[in-house]
Amino acid sequence: MNSILLITTTLFSGMIAGLFYAWTISVTPGLAKIDNSSYLKAFQSMNRAILNPAFFIAFFGVLALLIYHSYVSFTSQDQAQSWLIISATILYILGIMAVTIAGNIPLNNSLESLQIESMSIEQMETFRSGFENKWNALNLIRTVCSAVSFLLLIIACLQNANN
Repeated sequence: MNSILLITTTLFSGMIAGLFYAWTISVTPGLAKIDNSSYLKAFQSMNRAILNPAFFIAFFGVLALLIYHSYVSFTSQDQAQSWLIISATILYILGIMAVTIAGNIPLNNSLESLQIESMSIEQMETFRSGFENKWNALNLIRTVCSAVSFLLLIIACLQNANN
């Protein structure tokens, strides 16, 4: 298996795992401490800011590279490494891509459609209470799945180095 490409895949995977981890341990706890209007405005702003080429390259690049490595690993003699890569791919597809597409993006879109300045305090509180816990729970799933996927790729790299 191409070691440089596997290392690149692992690096991008680690960057995505780090992104979700940072949100889980610092961004969302920090946001939890501010008032509803500030929370909604800050979250809207961060959602807009993350939609950039650097994020898209890492987020979708990992997916493409994992699918490539899974396909190539079928012809590999190293079945243990193959299963590590396939498991990392399945985790990424189900625990990150599917959760993001089916969960976080719809929540983000509902947040984006808000006209915060024209909302009452009660409306902001109601929206936030229905948004924040769901979004954080989904992000925790992405954090755990991305960390495990990253770990599996590290192990696959180590196996590659030992062969």
